[in-house]
Amino acid sequence: MFNDIGALELVSIVVLAILIFGPDKLPKVIQDVSGVIRKIRSFSDSAKQDIRSELGPEFKDFEFEDLNPKTFIRKQLSENEDLKDIRSTFDLRKELNDVTDAVNSKEAEPAPAAPAASATPAVGTGPDLLKKPAAPAPEPRTPFDADAT
Repeated sequence: MFNDIGALELVSIVVLAILIFGPDKLPKVIQDVSGVIRKIRSFSDSAKQDIRSELGPEFKDFEFEDLNPKTFIRKQLSENEDLKDIRSTFDLRKELNDVTDAVNSKEAEPAPAAPAASATPAVGTGPDLLKKPAAPAPEPRTPFDADAT
């Protein structure tokens, strides 16, 4: 319940409690708070039992923790046989190696020389994307007329 409270926070809570309630009333306040917590827990346990009894025997394995979305998704993914089959057949490292080999073999093959007079380009050839494009020719500037503005 208090997993994320550190030692410094706990000490500061105790010091505040002593300052607010005083050392004489503090044991009584602690007993009252612990009693309230016990009553809340018993109320929640009895409510869970009532809900389970009202749902009937077909929900005998129903757990309230399954209503948490993270738990629900984890349970559904672990029980689904199709996903287990997909996970077992899919090897990411093999797929990446295949893609890398395909890319490296594509670069290693020399490009076929296309005839200059050919009207149809060869399949798989196109502009060389690794070359830096030539700078475009500068456009002629229009004359500036200061009186026109």
